[in-house]
Amino acid sequence: MSIDALCPLDGRYESKVNALKACFSEVALIKARVQVEIEWFKAMSAEVGIPELREFTGFEIDTLNAIVENFDLVEAQEVKNLEATTNHDVKAVEYYIKNKLKDSSMAKELEFIHFGCTSEDINNLSHAIMLKNGVATIKNDQEEIIAFLSNFAENYKNVAILSRTHGQTASPSTIGKEFAVFANRLHRQSQQIANILLLGKMNGAVGNFNAHMSAYPDVDWVELSRKVIEDQLGLTQNLFTIQIEPHDYMAELFDAMARWNTILIDIDRDIWTYISMAYFGQKTVAGEVGSSTMPHKVNPIDFENSEGNLGLANALFSHLSAKLPISRLQRDLTDSTVLRNMGVAFGYSLLAYKSTLKGFGKLLVREDKLAEDLDNAWEVLAEPIQTVMRKAGIEEPYEKLKALTRKGGKSMSKEVMQEFIQTLDLDPKDKEYLMNLTPGTYTGIADKIVDML
Repeated sequence: MSIDALCPLDGRYESKVNALKACFSEVALIKARVQVEIEWFKAMSAEVGIPELREFTGFEIDTLNAIVENFDLVEAQEVKNLEATTNHDVKAVEYYIKNKLKDSSMAKELEFIHFGCTSEDINNLSHAIMLKNGVATIKNDQEEIIAFLSNFAENYKNVAILSRTHGQTASPSTIGKEFAVFANRLHRQSQQIANILLLGKMNGAVGNFNAHMSAYPDVDWVELSRKVIEDQLGLTQNLFTIQIEPHDYMAELFDAMARWNTILIDIDRDIWTYISMAYFGQKTVAGEVGSSTMPHKVNPIDFENSEGNLGLANALFSHLSAKLPISRLQRDLTDSTVLRNMGVAFGYSLLAYKSTLKGFGKLLVREDKLAEDLDNAWEVLAEPIQTVMRKAGIEEPYEKLKALTRKGGKSMSKEVMQEFIQTLDLDPKDKEYLMNLTPGTYTGIADKIVDML
């Protein structure tokens, strides 16, 4: 950890988000550019319509692949050294590859590196590769969160909890069902993230294959670029572009990520509230201090940390999704500087996920407190009583229960509610049901809903 880092992701929290360096660092970007250039070079060598570029041998293909596979920090620094002269990051990559191959059997073919390409052909595919790797990297933590919620829901599907609608006592649910709702919501958003196609283009300066056609008009450039984008890089070709790939898919991805994060904020806040109500307790950690002056405190810091970092992530995702699809005419550079911050949004997201997971590991369900609050909320049975009264054809059931439960100064105890039930002209089975009903058993099919997860 560097305590003089400008950004906490590279300082205080570096160890927690370190996995994303391989996806979004400058080294990762340069490596992706090298990969794209190499794949394009290889694809053209196999194209019979380009007679000046012979087909490479297996050994030569291995040589090219090794440039990508062996790319590391030292190699990246070589590119940065070239960039210091070129003052152009993509041109530096082209020169780097040429330098690596200048003494090889492919020396005569080196001018076909970056052939027909504009810098954005390389960059847009590199950014898509980075996003592909970034989504894969955070997926494990997202799945771990969903798995915890699903298991928690199953374990506590029969543990009743007093609901709070508008902050007021309401019809009971179960701990399990409430957490099943969150698990289902996150799973749905994960599916939407997984279904977003990561798009790419390799069609020249303004998206029309102008330069390509000027040299080799008989080559099927659309199919050749598709092979590179889809078969080699695992992305999806977009033919309808200007100089840049329009970034609409990025906005879709960032919006989906923000929705996932927003649901997690909802979870963090609910758990925070349950802890404040003593519905949940937290396992203590030896040596950990909750307050500098109040020794008894065990603060819900993990959920607070998560909520704060999710807010930072979503602020960035919101700007990325709003800005990136907009480009003046065929190209402006405002997207370039913004795209360098994709990893920051992912970094704050991953940091939040790890905080939530840490908080999950400390949770203790206080069934005694849950039962106590339920036993002090017999007024919630006004709903089933008036519903059964409606069934029986009794006039103004809602109004009668309203008068009973809102009577000033009178506690809604078990005795008060059962005394009222006894006055009702109901079917004996319905009356028996209501007499046996308690706030803790009035949970509908909450347990069965959990089983549907």
